Amino acid sequence: MRICIFAEGSYPYVLGGVSSWIDTLARSCPEHEFIIYAISAESKNKGQYRYQLPQNIVEIKDVFLDEIELRGKEKGKRYKLEEKQYQAIKELMNGEQFSWNDIFKIFKEKSFKNIADFFMSKNVFDIIKNTYIEKYPYTPFTEFIWTIRSMYLCLFYLLMQNLPEADIYHSVSTGYAGVLASYGKYLFNKPYILSEHGIYTREREEEIIRADWVKGYYKDMWIKYFYNLSHCAYDNADVITSLFNNNKQLQIELGAKEEKICIIPNGVDIKRFYDLPTKEDKSIINIGAIIRVVPIKDIKTMLRSFSFVKKEIKEAVFYIMGPTEEDPEYYEECLQMAKYMNLEDVHFTGAINITEYIGKMDMLVLTSISEGQPIALMEGMAARKPHVSTNVGDCQDLLYGRDDGYGNAGFVEYVMDYNSIAKSIIKLCNDENLRLNMGQNGYDRISDLYRKEDFIMHYKNLYQKLGSE
Repeated sequence: MRICIFAEGSYPYVLGGVSSWIDTLARSCPEHEFIIYAISAESKNKGQYRYQLPQNIVEIKDVFLDEIELRGKEKGKRYKLEEKQYQAIKELMNGEQFSWNDIFKIFKEKSFKNIADFFMSKNVFDIIKNTYIEKYPYTPFTEFIWTIRSMYLCLFYLLMQNLPEADIYHSVSTGYAGVLASYGKYLFNKPYILSEHGIYTREREEEIIRADWVKGYYKDMWIKYFYNLSHCAYDNADVITSLFNNNKQLQIELGAKEEKICIIPNGVDIKRFYDLPTKEDKSIINIGAIIRVVPIKDIKTMLRSFSFVKKEIKEAVFYIMGPTEEDPEYYEECLQMAKYMNLEDVHFTGAINITEYIGKMDMLVLTSISEGQPIALMEGMAARKPHVSTNVGDCQDLLYGRDDGYGNAGFVEYVMDYNSIAKSIIKLCNDENLRLNMGQNGYDRISDLYRKEDFIMHYKNLYQKLGSE
């Protein structure tokens, strides 16, 4: 079978997390061919893949959002739209429910030559103007126009692209990836699988609430926009997979039908973490974080925690292990923060082969603001390392279990509570037996309940079932 995977802001351009999951899935299903439809922000990165692609990935279809242009030749033209198509665009811009198939039909027929002709058409301008008059007349019209442009130009541009034909469409999030997978199902009448790791809608909502670039009266507008994108994926998916029960309940709350959802946890290749190199200097305490240096991972809280730890544990050394180039500005802020706090024993390693480092760590730390079921944490457990983690995603169940009899594999603290995070790290630093016992508990839980072969078999069966219907 040929499977088209839609990846937004991840594989093959970003290391770790969802990207590692996609790479593992493709490599483990050599009987299938995969097309990767990669939605990325900046075209300057084109072709700079962070993974050595397996042979059964037969095509990478790149779409870069910075290549959108508004240079149409027929601006102000009025196109013939059915009443329900006109109404669907209006309801989309109003943040209301509508039939996505009415939107899809517009782009399937493509009576316009490029996205600029459509976006700058009289039809779309009338809808924008009416939406403004009805809902936002107290705001500057130019601000409103730019907000609408920021939202819908990306969406319409993506729908203008030619989608590859496949036997199954599979998105690893809702959002733009989910809309395009839904569009593929509409065009070719093929099944669609949605695998949601973090809950895209909630993550975008948190970002919008915190964002300085979105003015207060437009925050609700942006949030409704992302909710609509997710509704599209939930409504059109034939099967929705979730990593754990709490995420399943959130999906239901956000509009997914329970009967569509099945839980397939992530899995770890336990054998990969046998016979790891260990530290040579037993007098030091190595504290590590396997993590991308980006704001959602909250490296700054980690650094604040480390500053408290260092005052108590002089022999502590900190390794922040993961790519730093995804958000250079944030990385520079973290470097300056470490310098300001005189944290000389903090090392940003950049991207690494974790099996060369993880065995040398005494413990691992995760301070993320949002997670799904973090593979980095699970790999650390497979390496018998205790963890201090924020209470996000499935971290609490991974470290504490659900009455599974394995015992605690670390400590779970509140997001951004650097004081409590530091206290838990110090507790592990001061008690080697506690580190060893928690590390063993984590290994036992992962090796019994979260095996790579089980995760792969679930998806092989799912592909086979849907592909034969």
